Amino acid sequence: MRAIRRFTVRTVLPTELAALGELVHNLRWSWHPETLDLFAEVDADLWEQVGHDPVALLGAVTPARLAELAADRRFLRRLADAADDLREYITSPRWYQTLPDGARAIAYFSPEFGIAAALPQYSGGLGILAGDHLKAASDLGVPILAVGLLYRHGYFTQSLSPEGWQLEHYPSLDPGGLPLSLLKEADGTPVKIRLGLPDERVLHAQVWVAQVGRVPLLLLDSDVADNDNAARDITDRLYGGGTDHRLMQELLLGVGGVRAIRAYCRVTGHPEPEVFHTNEGHAGFLGLERIRELTEARLTFDEALEAVRAGTVFTTHTPVPAGIDRFPVELIERHFGGSASWPTVPVERILALGAESDPGRFNMAVMGMRLAQRVNGVSQLHGEVSREMFKDLWPGFDLDEVPIGSITNGVHAPTWVGRELMELAGRELPALLERARGWEGIQKLSDADLWEIRGVLRRRLVEGARARLRRSWRERGASDAELGWIDDALDPDVLTIGFARRVPSYKRLTLMLRDQRRLTELLLDPDKPVQIVIAGKAHPADEGGKKLIQQIVKFADQADVRHRIVFLPDYDMALGQLMTQGCDVWLNNPLRPLEASGTSGMKSALNGGLNLSIRDGWWDEWYDGTNGWAIPTADGVTDPDRRDELEAAALYDLIEHEVSDRFYDRAFDGLPRRWLEMVKHTLASLGPKVLAGRMLRDYVVDLYTPAAESARALAADAHAPAKAFAAWRVRVTRAWPGVRVEHVEASGAGDTDAPEVGAAIEVHATVALGDLEPGDVLVQAAYGKVGPHDELVHPSYAKMTCQSVDDDGRAHYTGVVPLDRTGAFGYTVRVVPDHPLVATTAELGLIAVPEEPVGMTNGTLR
Repeated sequence: MRAIRRFTVRTVLPTELAALGELVHNLRWSWHPETLDLFAEVDADLWEQVGHDPVALLGAVTPARLAELAADRRFLRRLADAADDLREYITSPRWYQTLPDGARAIAYFSPEFGIAAALPQYSGGLGILAGDHLKAASDLGVPILAVGLLYRHGYFTQSLSPEGWQLEHYPSLDPGGLPLSLLKEADGTPVKIRLGLPDERVLHAQVWVAQVGRVPLLLLDSDVADNDNAARDITDRLYGGGTDHRLMQELLLGVGGVRAIRAYCRVTGHPEPEVFHTNEGHAGFLGLERIRELTEARLTFDEALEAVRAGTVFTTHTPVPAGIDRFPVELIERHFGGSASWPTVPVERILALGAESDPGRFNMAVMGMRLAQRVNGVSQLHGEVSREMFKDLWPGFDLDEVPIGSITNGVHAPTWVGRELMELAGRELPALLERARGWEGIQKLSDADLWEIRGVLRRRLVEGARARLRRSWRERGASDAELGWIDDALDPDVLTIGFARRVPSYKRLTLMLRDQRRLTELLLDPDKPVQIVIAGKAHPADEGGKKLIQQIVKFADQADVRHRIVFLPDYDMALGQLMTQGCDVWLNNPLRPLEASGTSGMKSALNGGLNLSIRDGWWDEWYDGTNGWAIPTADGVTDPDRRDELEAAALYDLIEHEVSDRFYDRAFDGLPRRWLEMVKHTLASLGPKVLAGRMLRDYVVDLYTPAAESARALAADAHAPAKAFAAWRVRVTRAWPGVRVEHVEASGAGDTDAPEVGAAIEVHATVALGDLEPGDVLVQAAYGKVGPHDELVHPSYAKMTCQSVDDDGRAHYTGVVPLDRTGAFGYTVRVVPDHPLVATTAELGLIAVPEEPVGMTNGTLR
């Protein structure tokens, strides 16, 4: 018989052990080894059985054992020390508290969060990045208040059929068995969030709180009795269901998330956020909810839009249009019109925010960008790709001026770095752990110590892989009598390459299989063998991805190679930690430039692993020629098969002639000195760059603090500046068709046939301003190198000064263009809107340039 309801009965701890519950329910334990040691001491065998899940541990430990611990003075001292350390960590000032004028609070929205394997609310890189973002914010004291959804079945667990086909399972998760607490009103009743739906329906959600160090993470849960069955299932699983289901999740995350924040701040006294950060487009509706709040407080839609944009940051993680959420316009009209409409937020204004080239589609990323004054990609290359993808939102502007910047991702070292390495750094390089300084000291570490730790981490991976491999083969129907070979699968002394990630086609899981004969030779080389550990999940609806997994599994099942190449099912944070710590080389071979950032290779680097990667994402900007290997790319080859063939051949060559040679080149003492030299250089050069702490500091300095300042500026005096700025924007937008650059001429060095570098020319322009004033615009001379079609390449800009204005509104401007480079040179004049509250010249997407090219487009400077 099956139970009709499942729930968890929590342990009642003795009074002496009350602090144990406090430690369990703050997820800081997930990156704090001393607290994990304390949990292990509760019951070492049970700790292993529950997979290092503290909540499960407390649910399974016997009352007799708890009574023993309550009387154990040594354990109680350790418990008190751990609890005091946590309280000090949560309350003491940290880096952020030393900054002037920082945001009081920052709301951070993401559809998934990878905090710990015991809280399975993530599918892949986006969620792991979000989890590391929160942990680094906690460590630095950044006052983030995070929002997500609580999925009752998480993502999915993965197993394999006998034929190697991916199978999905959706285990039921009981919040009572997770490190969560229910947000309650002062009278003890659960806080409830409500959203109006079409057909007079109402969606209800309760709010669970996961405490991530100093950072509260609010998770909305629609599985409540107030809802009908369809509404209860909205938060059933991550990235599940069809279009309607996905839209409902994103409405709950965005609109419901803002309402959850308001409730949390009201109940707890937490400061209201000044900045709202949208981690990808899934939570984009949060901007609409904030507009609704302000319009109901008597601002117009345009005024509210400016106030919301000023304090909003939008991060895109998607390098391809196909990865963006797009909904049918009719579906948006249904959810924001009719009985579900908001009186102060017209549905046509909502549709305009998400409008794209396809008039039948509503684009969540486009809406996110239109609702945010600050937008960024997650690596320098991804910033370039994003500017190209979304350039049509800012027509007329050069790609360099499309207002999408970049902050390269980072990883949370205490979560991902092997404990042995952390302890070595703590002993030899204390400044590294205490202040993230002194990376150059890595060179002083003993080669023997470093190699010994690498051996420990590799051996741990091999042992963990064997256990997972045995479990997988049993699930596929094999008997124990058939599995004796697993005892010798993988070798703790063999060069180990790791490959683990989601399995969309562009990540090319099977590129290594392009020449199976050559791969087999590499694996079985008698002198320089290679072993490969692989993991990854395909989206349940991605049949192509599942076929790729099956191809890898079929190859790895072959008796002659199965001891050298393994596919480990159910890639999760725990397996990710094993692999990034234990692998010597991290392989990444996406189709460039389709990897937005990638962070697994960063984790491997921090553990003394070396990257073997296509120059995509973060590796493109930080590969220096000696901190790993770059797989050459066949960028100009248009035939996909030919491109794969060329890049696979380059991969085999690198492994055979460079990676293996260096790994097995041993000195008289058995140490691979040249390999360890690369490892130390990698740690010293990449260490300070790949940290999530560096990433958070960049977000604070470049985005959060400016956004908070802008939000405050527009909210001052009952939003008077927002009202004035909105009125100015409407006026400028309406008048812009009347703005023209009518005439441009130059004098000075430009009059000669062969001007020389170091000279200057004076540019004069006549600009028709129409109904605008000179103070409404910025007139600039754009100048620089000229391309083959007379286009300016990465131009510079010189401000031009208004000398006079005629009665008919024509203004006369003058500026100086320095001839600061040799070769083909040119200039032109442009007009853009100008206001103290705009963040970039392209913000309004308005520009006026001469109808005919001007300047020395064919001139050559000497």
